[in-house]
Order: sequence, then structure tokens, then C-alpha cells
Amino acid sequence: MKHFFKGIDHIQIAAPPGSEEKARAFYGKLLGMQEIEKPENLKARGGCWFQCGAQEVHIGIQPNFVPAKKAHPGFTVDNLTVLKRQLEDASCPISEEPPIAGRSRFFTHDPFGNRIEFLEYV
Repeated sequence: MKHFFKGIDHIQIAAPPGSEEKARAFYGKLLGMQEIEKPENLKARGGCWFQCGAQEVHIGIQPNFVPAKKAHPGFTVDNLTVLKRQLEDASCPISEEPPIAGRSRFFTHDPFGNRIEFLEYV
């Protein structure tokens, strides 16, 4: 059987219970993603959703939360240098990794300790 993948609809990033406001501050205000309304039948689970280009980022509440230290989303951006400065000004930790041909990149962590990568194609 063949599968015909069309793309990625969303990614889900786990967060601890009661962290929706921190998620809104980081993903919404700091990174500039627009919050979108969760479907009514999923609102009771907590968390929040954001638009990220043609895809969505779902912040899902996870009891017994443990941050993702290796697994991570890689967000493509314009003006990587400006974003890096913005994150540094907000006291977000920045780490560099070996370069990848044709891409500039760096990593940070969200307020919950999840690893996040930002890339710009050059």
C-alpha cells in the first residue's frame, strides 16, 4: 500500500499543567505566532494552539511532564539574527550547533525546557 503524504498539519509540544499563559507569552508574544482557537471538544484538555506559517503548533498539557531535550521542532524564519537578539534580550538561552550547509541556525529552550531550533536558509 502506498501512502501519499502531503505535508505536516501540526506539531505538538508538551508542557506542564497550568502553563498556558507562559506558552502564550513565549510562542505568541515573544515569537509572534498568532493564537488560534482550539476546537470546542478539545478545550477541556487545556493547552493552546498557534498558527506557524501553513502549519500549527499545539501546546499540549501533559501530566508528569518531562521536557524534550533532544527531539525538537525546527522553525524556519526570516531575519534569524534579529530573532536571536530578541531571544537574548528576553534572557532565553542560545546554543550553537555545527552548521548545516545552506542554513544558519541556533537552538533555545521554551519556558518548559523543550529544545527549539530556528533556521534560516542562506
